[in-house]
Amino acid sequence: MIHATSSVLLLLSLALLAPGLTAKKCSLTGKWINDLGSNMTIGAVNNKGEFSGSYLTAVTSTSNEIRVSPLQGTQNNINRNSQPTFGFTVNWKFSESTTVFTGQCFVDKNGKEVLKTMWLLRSRVGDIGDDWKATMVGNNVFTRLRTLKE
Repeated sequence: MIHATSSVLLLLSLALLAPGLTAKKCSLTGKWINDLGSNMTIGAVNNKGEFSGSYLTAVTSTSNEIRVSPLQGTQNNINRNSQPTFGFTVNWKFSESTTVFTGQCFVDKNGKEVLKTMWLLRSRVGDIGDDWKATMVGNNVFTRLRTLKE
């Protein structure tokens, strides 16, 4: 009887602990690098899902010197999902353009956090007749940038 009771307790303990072991939460906060070599830092996400940070792009179509640019965003907080959707805007400080990103934070099968994003970049044009060429679309994959301490 004692053996059966301890077996049931062991199974119950494992059942209660197992969801926490398998469901690693993906967190936006931290430093990220994308597939083109651009770097992004996202600060803490507040209880409303809002965050801010900075973006240093590795690519541009202007001849201006690339500068760090601010970003503002929001994460969907419904049910506090472990792999949340999010969106943010980058206000480029070296060109007359703005980019909006939308995506989802995933934890892959190896436990690695990945941000899958799609973006729209709007550049200023001088005339409404040039509006057709003012917006570009693309996608980027970001991975967490690890520090030497990690």
